[in-house]
Amino acid sequence: MSRPVLLAVRSLGKSFGGVRAVDDVSFDLQRGELLAMIGPNGAGKSTCFNMINGQLSPDTGHVLLDGKHIGGRRPRDIWKLGVGRTFQVAATYASMTVAENVQMALLSHASGLFDFTRRASTLMRDRALELLELVGLAARADDPCSILAYGDVKTVELAIALSNSPSLLLMDEPTAGMAPRERSELMTLTRRLAQELNIGVLFTEHSMDVVFAHADRVMVLARGSLIADGTPRQIRDDPRVAQVYFGSGRLMEKVRVNNHG
Repeated sequence: MSRPVLLAVRSLGKSFGGVRAVDDVSFDLQRGELLAMIGPNGAGKSTCFNMINGQLSPDTGHVLLDGKHIGGRRPRDIWKLGVGRTFQVAATYASMTVAENVQMALLSHASGLFDFTRRASTLMRDRALELLELVGLAARADDPCSILAYGDVKTVELAIALSNSPSLLLMDEPTAGMAPRERSELMTLTRRLAQELNIGVLFTEHSMDVVFAHADRVMVLARGSLIADGTPRQIRDDPRVAQVYFGSGRLMEKVRVNNHG
C-alpha cells in the first residue's frame, strides 16, 4: 500500500551563467520514507537541496510540500511550514547545555508565544527534554555541548531539527566526520523517528555503506540530471550508475561485498 506523497518536485531547474546546475529534475518523497540523493561532485545535489530548502530560488519547476508551493520562499518561512534541516558540519552553542540548545530552537519557532517574566533556562524545557528523550540524549540534558563527542553533537542537531515538528527532514551529509558505528546508530535512529513521527527524510550522503544500508530509495544525479531512481538493489545493479557515478565500478563492487549481495 503506497503512502501519501509529502514532497513533490516537478521539472526543477537552475542555471548559473551558462551552466545548467539542475536540469528538469522531478521526484516524489512519501511520509515515513528515507530517500537518498547521491551523485559525483558537481552533479547538482547541493543546488537541488538548497532550492527545496529556500537558499536558492528555482529558475523553472515547482516544489510542493503537502500540495503547497514552497519553491522560492525564504528558508525561515519554509522552516515555519514544517521543514527541518541538519547540516554537513554540526553547529551547536558549545557554552550552552544540550537542553538549552534545543530550547533555543523551540523558542525561535514559538515566535514570542512565551512569558518573558520566566527565567530563560525554564522556557520550553519540558518540550526540549521530550525531544532529547526521542533521540536518546535526555541523560545528557544538562551537560555543556562542548564536552560531547562529535556523534552526540550530531544527535543534538537532530533534536534541534525536530523542534518545529517537521513533516519533512532534510539532512545534508548527516554522517560526515563520524565513525562507522556512530554513522549506523544515527541513521538507525533517523529511520525509527521517520516511522514513529511519520516524517519524510531526504538526505545527501557520500558514504555508500550508509546509503545502501539505510535508504528506502536512492536517486542519482549526474551533470544536473536525474539518471536513476529506485531501490538500493536496483541502483546497485544499474549499469548507468556504475558508469556515470562509480566510474570503473570498483566502488560499486565494494558495496556489493559489504551488503553480501
